[in-house]
Amino acid sequence: MNTPVRQAGCTHEKSFDPALRGDKTFLELDDGRTVRLSAGRWSRSACRGDRWLLDRCWGTTVDLGCGPGRLVAALVERGLPVLGVDVSALAVRHTRDRGAPVVQADLFTALPREGEWATALLADGNLGIGGDPLRLLRRARALVRAGGQVLVEPTASWSGHWQGQARLGDHDGSPGGWFPWSVLGLDALGSLAAPAGLRLVETHRGRRRQFARFVRTAEEPRPS
Repeated sequence: MNTPVRQAGCTHEKSFDPALRGDKTFLELDDGRTVRLSAGRWSRSACRGDRWLLDRCWGTTVDLGCGPGRLVAALVERGLPVLGVDVSALAVRHTRDRGAPVVQADLFTALPREGEWATALLADGNLGIGGDPLRLLRRARALVRAGGQVLVEPTASWSGHWQGQARLGDHDGSPGGWFPWSVLGLDALGSLAAPAGLRLVETHRGRRRQFARFVRTAEEPRPS
């Protein structure tokens, strides 16, 4: 196994550009395991498998790590006020090409309408962003208003919670650089709810994808 070395100045979202171009097909974790990427789905229009998420979006919605913007575009079609957020210039360009609103930004920096969103989305395994899902859920909670909700998509093929370094790979070799990431199964979400100031209220186990819905509680996140 190669020893992972974090690249200075390398952000994980930018590291996904090769997947958006179709050059990389899986994540290699620093313990040797791999997670398949569904980059083809990201670049297509929203599909039947996205319906659980889309049907539960209400009010103003922010899609964190929106990628090429399929869910943002679908919510625009439904008449919802929505904004995509992604640090990747390539992802932002694809989203704008769909005619969907998006900002290029790190989701941990100041964003429009802080604390006013009704719904925050973390789809397509974006719970991995930053390698610390508790920090990420706390950030999502801070973005939504009192009584707001956070919709997430864990990794359907996974059980438990892994946290470490990952990199993009393909079957021809030439892996990308390492970046912090985490992978969570649906069974790992309950333990994160209260520390994040959220309550897990609904889950869905599909054949290929799984989802969960949190609501913001009146209690502030618990210290780590």
